[in-house]
Amino acid sequence: MEVVVVESPAKAKTINKYLGSGYKVLASFGHVRDLPAKDGSVKPEDDFAMSWQVDTASNKRLNEIASAVKAADGLILATDPDREGEAISWHVLEVLNKKKALKDKPVKRVVFNAITKNAVLDAIAHPRDIDGPLVDAYLARRALDYLVGFTLSPVLWRKLPGARSAGRVQSVALRLVCDRETEIEQFKPEEYWSILAQLKTAAEASFTARLTGFDGKKLTKMGVKDGDTAGAIKAMLEAASFKVANVEAKPVKRNPPPPFTTSTLQQAASAKLGFAPARTMQIAQKLYEGVDLGSETAGLITYMRTDGVQMAPEAIDSARSAIGERFGGRFVPEKPRFYSSKAKNAQEAHEAVRPTDFTRAPDAIRSVLTDEQFKLYDLIWKRGIASQMEQARLERTTVDILAEGNGKRAELRATGSVVTFEGFFAAYTEHRDDQKADDEDGDDNRLPPMAEGETCAREAIEANQHFTEPPPRFTEASLIKKMEEIGIGRPSTYSATVSTLKDRDYVRLDKRALVPEPKGRLVTAFLQDFFERYVEYDFTADLEEKLDLISDGKLAWKDVLRDFWRDFSAHVDETKELRIANVLDALNERLEPLVFPKREDGSDPRICPKCGTGQLSLKLGKFGSFVGCSNYPDCSYTRQLGQEGNGEADAFADGPQVLGKDPFTGEEITLRTGRFGPYVQRGEGKEAKRTSVPKGWKPEEIDHEKALALLSLPRDVGAHPETGKMISAGLGRYGPFVLHDGTYANLESVEEVFSVGLNRAVTLIAEKKAKGGARGRGAAALKELGEHPQVGGPVTVHDGRYGPYVKHGKINATIPKGTDPMSVDLPKAVELIAARAEKAGKKVAGPSGAKKKATGKKKAAPKKATGKGKAAASASADE
Repeated sequence: MEVVVVESPAKAKTINKYLGSGYKVLASFGHVRDLPAKDGSVKPEDDFAMSWQVDTASNKRLNEIASAVKAADGLILATDPDREGEAISWHVLEVLNKKKALKDKPVKRVVFNAITKNAVLDAIAHPRDIDGPLVDAYLARRALDYLVGFTLSPVLWRKLPGARSAGRVQSVALRLVCDRETEIEQFKPEEYWSILAQLKTAAEASFTARLTGFDGKKLTKMGVKDGDTAGAIKAMLEAASFKVANVEAKPVKRNPPPPFTTSTLQQAASAKLGFAPARTMQIAQKLYEGVDLGSETAGLITYMRTDGVQMAPEAIDSARSAIGERFGGRFVPEKPRFYSSKAKNAQEAHEAVRPTDFTRAPDAIRSVLTDEQFKLYDLIWKRGIASQMEQARLERTTVDILAEGNGKRAELRATGSVVTFEGFFAAYTEHRDDQKADDEDGDDNRLPPMAEGETCAREAIEANQHFTEPPPRFTEASLIKKMEEIGIGRPSTYSATVSTLKDRDYVRLDKRALVPEPKGRLVTAFLQDFFERYVEYDFTADLEEKLDLISDGKLAWKDVLRDFWRDFSAHVDETKELRIANVLDALNERLEPLVFPKREDGSDPRICPKCGTGQLSLKLGKFGSFVGCSNYPDCSYTRQLGQEGNGEADAFADGPQVLGKDPFTGEEITLRTGRFGPYVQRGEGKEAKRTSVPKGWKPEEIDHEKALALLSLPRDVGAHPETGKMISAGLGRYGPFVLHDGTYANLESVEEVFSVGLNRAVTLIAEKKAKGGARGRGAAALKELGEHPQVGGPVTVHDGRYGPYVKHGKINATIPKGTDPMSVDLPKAVELIAARAEKAGKKVAGPSGAKKKATGKKKAAPKKATGKGKAAASASADE
């Protein structure tokens, strides 16, 4: 018996059926090792040595694989056919060797691009060794992403509070979104007019012609700049006679597009089906891994992470056969079509995304697919079929019209086309946004028959005013398309990179458009000013090419790391000396339209609207950036970055907005804005009750009723039936919640805070306790060391935003760099806490002030908290 290792359990089940009882197929569930989310996992000073860690779940699976291998005759590594798949096989092999599970047993590496019986059996019959250069490319990419994430992110945290992380590709993708927003802000619309003539032939057939020349001058689309000129031309045309000056009809051919790559699949699914890229990949994964067809379980599409556009010869033959049967022999071209791949590295240029069996038409298997699966499979099948079909043939007609009147001449043109042979159009047409029009207007309407010299009658003349529009914001799909065009990222990381930007709150989706949040624009501006080289498109694309050369065996991976790290680390060291004032000055200048939007009255946007003398500037607070007055503390004016100028600030233009009075206290209720955004307030002075306007609620929609509801929080829901203690509902830093005896449970929406009942609240609290208990203010403990030996009270180890630390009461003491936090014992922790307390001028106090004897007993460490390391690591894990 031989053990076969694949990545997913669904795939394992299907493949085991194909291979039979002589094989045991086990799943690794993706990656089995990763770099620990802490400093020192990659050691540049030790020739880039990398420390790998196996998590608990992966360790259990690896033990199962090791046990199976010990009892087997050999090992077959059959993970996915790309760089990540190669890396997983390498990791599995490394762990098995350490466990001494292999001994002298043979190890084979096989890859298959489709999960069908023939593809799997063929792969098993043609094994190879693990591809060393491909693994090297993975190691280089992982090390680069780690080094950027764990080196650059702390710089952001220190110099730009509120920023979450930076990543090698993530930051460049964010720059694309922010640069587009800057283009939109700086765009100055230009006026132009279009002149259209609605004409009619002698046979009473109507058509439309556009103005192309006037008074001997050729006119472009924007040739008429103002209404006076447009009016004069319109008046001339209304008095003119029209005659056909020339008719030209010529054949046009359109070639089919190639089958899908990862990027083009995500773009087409977004345009035609409305699927987000991440959702597209989830559905495609299922179609690839296998669907129960009743008679068998089979993968319906080939591997979906690819930049290749070619299909295997047998797939081309299958497609041509299916075309002949479904559409007819005239739709099959004389010779098969071959497409060249844009991939720079043949080792990573797999087949395109295509059906595994072209005879398996979408409508024939619709009953076994979900609605989303059917739509995506239908799209992939049609694109794959179309790629091997005959050209579409059209006849494009251009008619030039001469107009004469009032002693002046004008030229007009009408264009149209008709499909003379559908060709691949019978199966698939590209989305209009992705299709290149064959003429300026893209007019595919058919024109009526006309002959040179024929007179046309005028029905109406239109003069329409237009203004040029700024470039559109990126959608997720168009951002991926742009990333592919400029050469940053790779098929396996496009979707994850975009998802990271949303998860970090650097961008938000607004009607499918990606809008940069102020936080994202601040990060981009900071990196452009102080790390410009590392967010340059060409630099990042060049690094991607080097990674491809590594996987092709043409570059040594550690040489690439050395070259990068030498300059990068030196640059980071320089920025550590930056003063915050220098950072703010640079950001004020680069983000001027965002920080100081123009005011309607034309006054200086940098002058404080409250005191009239102070200068506004970016300020950095504990929770992020805001705009404040230079006369602070005499002037307390603050507002959120990006708030003024977008409609929200209008409510605060003249100071607090009065919403009414509290019916119980008679105090005035007002709507205000501060450094943390808009809020409602009852009364005045230090004792005034204040509540922030929750995210998603627009300030201009806050009325007296909503303000009262917000000020009533936290709201008592009812007494817990078991403890008798009150359950309350409120809004916190992490969103809406219910609270009982120190245990917080999240609510789904802000609105639920005001409506949640006792039964649901009790259920939520119980579910939260079952998952791990209360949510405290700080990070969960990595390790509990015991009671403080002098004053009592628990001493714990945590992993925080700025690194690992020990905690006792309100005193947090940083663990020295280079020290493994899990190695810190109670005496060492007490020493660190005492030193920190002395430095801060505080006393180490116990809960009751009395000394307690230390137990010396250590409890089992809970699951590691998500702190600084994970934030940076997740920023770089998918680039």
